[in-house]
Amino acid sequence: MGKKGGDTRVKRQLAPTFWAIKRKESQFVLRVKPGPHPKRRAYPLGMVLRDVLRIANTMNEAEQILNAGKVKVDGVVRRDPNLAIGLMDVIELATGQAYRMIPKNSALLTSVAIEDSEKELKLVRVTSKTIIKDKKVQYGFHDGKTLIGDNELKVGDTCLINLPKIQVKNHVAFEKGSTALIITGENAGTVGKIGNIQDGIFSLPKRALVSFDDKSVELPVEMVMVVGKDKPVIKVN
Repeated sequence: MGKKGGDTRVKRQLAPTFWAIKRKESQFVLRVKPGPHPKRRAYPLGMVLRDVLRIANTMNEAEQILNAGKVKVDGVVRRDPNLAIGLMDVIELATGQAYRMIPKNSALLTSVAIEDSEKELKLVRVTSKTIIKDKKVQYGFHDGKTLIGDNELKVGDTCLINLPKIQVKNHVAFEKGSTALIITGENAGTVGKIGNIQDGIFSLPKRALVSFDDKSVELPVEMVMVVGKDKPVIKVN
């Protein structure tokens, strides 16, 4: 009988470069399951527990912690060690300590400890806007979540939502003067100000000029996430 389902492992040498793993320790590591985040921009949950947060010494220990229901992702108990964990996801442990996954020091993803007041808050970027049945508007966010509502949002804007229910607490427009976080590239993790926005043309994508540390860089808007007006609305670095 043929094998069902995909492989749950990937060779270490083929794993994304930002993964905090030892490349020559063994042959395989966990594979990220298809889900809310692109596999090249996400960690598997089991690896986050073992290699990023270091609350487990082995993958077996990480799986035991998950099976016991001691880990929440965005306010929901998760037990799948291959679950994709990506940008802005909030991981809460049974001890009450919570962490947010963010870019930092050019690394695509790392963890930062957050206060209790922020563990039910998350920033999500609007990636789609669709008219559905009864002329209602459905917004899609970067982490796979969706929202049906009459909010005046545009693609590229960022919402501060409550977890686990998706309730919009605040809305940050993608516009000149907003505070932005660079989420990929050599400046990943840097917070700056949007100085200008250039519309895309046939040969170039839409771009934003982000200023920080007495210099400015022009980046495709997909590399930039607005996180506040004058300052970030929650901890992002």
